[in-house]
Amino acid sequence: MDASVDFWEIPSGKPMVMIAGWQQWADAGEISSSLPQYLVELTAAIKIGSIKGGDFYLFQIPGTHYLLRPEVKLKEGHRESMSSRANDFYYADLGDRGLVIFTGEEPHMHEERYASVFFDAVEALGVQRVIGLGGVFGSMPFDRDREISCVYSMPNIKAELDHYALRYSNYEGGTTIGSYLAHRAEMRAIEMAVIYAFVPAYEFSAMSVTVQSLRIDKDWKAWYDIMKRLDHMLELHLDLDDLHSKADRLVSEWETRVEQLDQEHPSLHIQETMDAINKEFVERPFIPLDEAWDELGDLLDEMDD
Repeated sequence: MDASVDFWEIPSGKPMVMIAGWQQWADAGEISSSLPQYLVELTAAIKIGSIKGGDFYLFQIPGTHYLLRPEVKLKEGHRESMSSRANDFYYADLGDRGLVIFTGEEPHMHEERYASVFFDAVEALGVQRVIGLGGVFGSMPFDRDREISCVYSMPNIKAELDHYALRYSNYEGGTTIGSYLAHRAEMRAIEMAVIYAFVPAYEFSAMSVTVQSLRIDKDWKAWYDIMKRLDHMLELHLDLDDLHSKADRLVSEWETRVEQLDQEHPSLHIQETMDAINKEFVERPFIPLDEAWDELGDLLDEMDD
């Protein structure tokens, strides 16, 4: 294994799956950067290793120094803290399954070697499937199930993915770290699927000084819709009640926000815009089989009554 990977514990003895996210370009709704950390806290996962990042990051490019440099905090001339690039592996024992959670930062350079190091770690841990996370902004209803897009590595897993109400991406353009790694995963015969959620964002033609655009910065609803799928796909059996509550609260808060903004800025026709988006939107909800049976049972009970 590459010396850039440092493990101080390698769990074994049960099937292993991985959920991975990055500080990256495709991070709408903080899906890639923050959802994995939420899962670390939810599962009480422990840190088991990391990728040493020195060779993968730039210190500066002229004109973008504020985006690339580490951040320092000084007090009376002495360093209190200095940020560093982090690519860490966490592990949670879920009973009959082990969950590895990866929180990383997409590389600035040497992406081939980064991919090689990452998949060396995947193989060393015995991970059977990797799920990458991402988010992109799109014009869609904030109160409906999120549109979930998918990129995958091995053609043989598509038949299984078909069961999870996913849209398969036909995107052309600059690649994300997830799509790049899915490409590299296929070269190594590793199963990887990258799940992207479309996060609500709206632009208004009649610009206002106070309202030019609306978007959801931390999309709990997208997080829940993704994890609902992954919980079944990976057989994690996680308690998603907290995430579900946060998703419901987000929708309620946005209903209030949209109503207030529509009243305060009638010239923007915010509610009309939302209604038009909602009318054109085709929802693709994921309903697990056990939930479908429960709903059918409730319906039959109501008919009997």
